[in-house]
Parts: sequence; C-alpha cells; structure tokens
Amino acid sequence: MRVILVPSAAGCDEQTQFLTSVLLNDTVAIDAGCLGLYRSPREQARVKHVFLTHSHLDHLASLPMFLLNSVTGQDDSVTVLGGPAVLECLRRDLFNDRLWPDFVRISQEGRPFLRLQQLEAGVPVAVDGLRLTPVEVNHVVPTFGFLVEDDSAAVLFTSDTGPTEAVWELANRTPNLKAVFLEASNPNRLAWLANLAGHLTPALFGEEVRKLRRPVPVYAVHISPGDQGEVVKELAELGLPNVQVGRFGTAYQF
Repeated sequence: MRVILVPSAAGCDEQTQFLTSVLLNDTVAIDAGCLGLYRSPREQARVKHVFLTHSHLDHLASLPMFLLNSVTGQDDSVTVLGGPAVLECLRRDLFNDRLWPDFVRISQEGRPFLRLQQLEAGVPVAVDGLRLTPVEVNHVVPTFGFLVEDDSAAVLFTSDTGPTEAVWELANRTPNLKAVFLEASNPNRLAWLANLAGHLTPALFGEEVRKLRRPVPVYAVHISPGDQGEVVKELAELGLPNVQVGRFGTAYQF
C-alpha cells in the first residue's frame, strides 16, 4: 500500500499543512482539502473514489476543483463517499448553484461529474484493491476515521478526533496493522480549544497512543500551522519511541 500525505503549502515549507488529503495507491483519496491542487489534471483523473471523513472545509475545500479537473467526458465519474451528514452538506451547502454549480443535479441529468455513495460505520467498501472501513470518532461534527486494508497490510487514519475508543478497538483487533496516522492539532496550552473543537493536544495524543496495543509506528498529522514547532516539541517530550511526525509529499510504503 502506497500512502502520500498530500502537501498543501505554497511558497513556504511544504511540511506546513493547511488542508488535508491522503492519496492511496494514486487512485483512491481520503478527503479533498488539497486534492484538487495536487499534480496535473491527468494525474488527478486517475482518482475515481474520494472518501470524505467529515464536512469541515479543510477536508473538502478543493473537491469542486478536483471534480472539474478530473472529468473526462466519459461515463467514469468520480464516486464521492461519506456519511449522511457529509453528503447532505455537499448537496445543501456546496453544490447549490450559489457557492458552486450543482454537480449533483448535473450528474443526474447525464453529464458525469460525481456519484454520491453513503457510508455506514463498520461496513467496509472495496475499491481498486483496497478495503476501507469507516469508524466513528469523536469530533464536533459527525466524522469517520478509516481503516484501509489490502492483501498484506492495514493502515488506520483517525481523521479529526478528540479522545475516542471505537477506532482503537478496531486497530487492536486488526492483525496486519502496519501504521496509524493520528491527529495532534493544538499545543498543550490550548487544551481548552482542543476540547471545544474535538481535537487532540500532545498530552491527549499520548493518552490515545497508549490505547494501541500493537507495536506499529504512529504518525502525528493535522498539526496547527501556527503552532507547529510547539506541538512537535511537546510530542518529542512524550518519549514514545513509535511516534513520528508525518511527512507531506513522502510516499510511505506498507
């Protein structure tokens, strides 16, 4: 399994992350925060399945551009998958002929831009040699993390979450788990903000990692750009040998 944390910074250190997308084997994406800004339209058109974790803008901001870039005019529209709240947000708040043309209606009229598919917690979806199982996490809007599996490896993406349980129960019963990508949004001094927004500080991150009973690397992601140095320092102070900071633009192989 090939995993790329899609970079979103322009004109500064690409490890500063403003938007969120993950590319799997170059053909499947989790979230579309920066997917429509990455690589060429031809390369974007290889992605035919986009799994959305939740409705916040940093996770779907470039979805309209991606769909426009990747349309080929053939009957091979992109499938956008998400929970009920995410799909309703797309219909009402994004593709509404005000913020962006109504790609949902246009697609139903026979001009392929996208197809919407609803996800259910715990029900896996198989696409392009991968199996993605959505699992509910603890954020301020309904949010899924995803366990991604192929024939030899499994990788867990928690998405945005505060302290949570179900995702670790799933991880601990997955025998071929190879890595976890876990958010660490705010520094410890902003614990009040993390609690309000449904995020993790390094201190909370450490508590979550200790729920994992498998000796696999845990990559810290979704670090607030303005607090990146502080968060990275506090993560290092945890002294957890399996914790690394995720590298954007790097191709991870599992």
